[in-house]
Amino acid sequence: MELRNIAIIAHVDHGKTTLVDSLLRQSGLFRENQQVAERAMDNNDLERERGITILAKCTSIEWKGTRINIVDTPGHADFGGEVERILSMVDGVVLLVDAAEGPLPQTKFVVSKALAIGLKPMVVINKVDRPDARVNEVHDEVFDLFAALDATDDQLDFPTLFASGRQGWAVEKMEQVPNEEKDLTPLFDLVLRHVAPPQVDVEAPFTMLATILEANPYLGRILTGRIQSGRVKSNMAIKALRNDGSLIEQGRVTKILAFRGLERVPVEEAEAGDIVALAGLSKATVADTLADMVVTEALHARPIDPPTIAMTFSVNDSPLAGTEGDKVTSRMIRDRLMREIECNVAIRIKETDQKDSFEVAGRGELQLGILIETMRREGFELTISRPRVLFKMDESGARLEPIEEVQIDVDEQFSGTVVSKMSERKAELTDMRPSGGDKVRLTFLAPSRGLIGYHGEFLSDTRGTGMMNRIFNSYAPYKGAIQSRRTGVLVSNGKGDAVAYAMWKLQDRGPMIIVPGAKVYEGMIIGEHSKENDLDVNVLEGKKLTNVRASGKDDAIRLTPPLQLTLEKAIAYIDDDELVEVTPESIRLRKRYLDPNLRKRMAKKSED
Repeated sequence: MELRNIAIIAHVDHGKTTLVDSLLRQSGLFRENQQVAERAMDNNDLERERGITILAKCTSIEWKGTRINIVDTPGHADFGGEVERILSMVDGVVLLVDAAEGPLPQTKFVVSKALAIGLKPMVVINKVDRPDARVNEVHDEVFDLFAALDATDDQLDFPTLFASGRQGWAVEKMEQVPNEEKDLTPLFDLVLRHVAPPQVDVEAPFTMLATILEANPYLGRILTGRIQSGRVKSNMAIKALRNDGSLIEQGRVTKILAFRGLERVPVEEAEAGDIVALAGLSKATVADTLADMVVTEALHARPIDPPTIAMTFSVNDSPLAGTEGDKVTSRMIRDRLMREIECNVAIRIKETDQKDSFEVAGRGELQLGILIETMRREGFELTISRPRVLFKMDESGARLEPIEEVQIDVDEQFSGTVVSKMSERKAELTDMRPSGGDKVRLTFLAPSRGLIGYHGEFLSDTRGTGMMNRIFNSYAPYKGAIQSRRTGVLVSNGKGDAVAYAMWKLQDRGPMIIVPGAKVYEGMIIGEHSKENDLDVNVLEGKKLTNVRASGKDDAIRLTPPLQLTLEKAIAYIDDDELVEVTPESIRLRKRYLDPNLRKRMAKKSED
């Protein structure tokens, strides 16, 4: 059977997974009455809740006697490492662009990678049924992007389709107004026509580059990739080679899994050009070459991108430790983190000088936030430090820090505020242009340090209407000190249950982040102070009852709703001397040192 291997790439939330849903349905993979979850490829709970793809996944469909292997890729920059490697195992890409938003930073990132390795993208302008769609302008913007990225003449001559992934149709011209007969046939046919079959040598010795890694409780490590040459059979002896050709391990193939629709089906044999998953090796990882025993040279692989941000994961040592989770020891946390790096190559774990703490480094706040959320759902209790960026040194010993390209779409009335706030964070405005209606598109180069914790403030400044997209750009010389959070916090001075009356009395001091009846302890942060200093307060004091009754004594207690802190907001909110306490049931903020006298001593020592 003929083969085609394609990846679907796009900026986050431009409709990749929804389009794959429609492709699967229309290929005849499901029965007419079969119940299939929406966004079938996002089978992880967090992916479903957040509406994002976190892990790259493969599927395959059959169309007119040809098997099409499709890889659904993450759109978020934090998971960009997966996208780069996946492009090396496909022969074509479908670039999805939102008909209203146009190309965004992640679009630029994935397109540059695809063009650099010589792929010729097919462009699908998706969501053309949106009321604010600007199809022609977006088409021109895509062409300009390709030109700016030094595309060849062949790559610039890209075919374009106009589609609605949710409604399940695509047309070659916008004039072809969809009716009931319209479907995704033009896209299926374009893939067969535009993407070349894999150019491989089936008779050569077996070689395969591992591209996706996962840990399976029954099969052990499973490595997915495209077979570059030869054939692989069950129980065949193979070896794993590093990029430099040195041997990692030898073993036998215990299972070959081929992708058939949403299922992975065991097969006895697979040949060059197909995308398969192999089990049987215990040490090989992403970017390693799996090969026949006679092969001595490794396949070329992209190095795994280094992490740019780190946090400290520690044992929960608060007075409420162990009351909500069942995995609380440092040994349990260490074992879980070691299991994570087995299947997540973008994360680095390092043990610190303190025996109960681990430094966890990754590509961004979202990636580490996903790991913390997964662990808390598994019953872990942790304390998490404020994220910090990882610096590099150049040859002369000067410090370099990561710089991100930030693209902001905002109503014109808020543009001044955004430019001002970004300037305070040492960002440089590189471009400013209208982007339809009253909106302006601002492009900045900003240090990653300055962006930690800014997103919530940005949404407040733009009344929730602004859109901010970030992507790693480069390392540049250190930009100098950046002011962190401007307000202090309200800190509990005792242990017990928060009392509504006490909270009501403290409302003038600043907004609360706890609800009445919440368990609090000395050193726990219960609200935001309206001034710059921290303030120890009593949130446990009830109303004094006397025999005297006077007008105004029994006024109703009216509390302002507390600030809702999600895990990501909490991590971005805290300062260097604060921690986030994460349990399966709660997210609390606390001071690193709970005792107020010790806090003062440590603050004085850090000033000295």
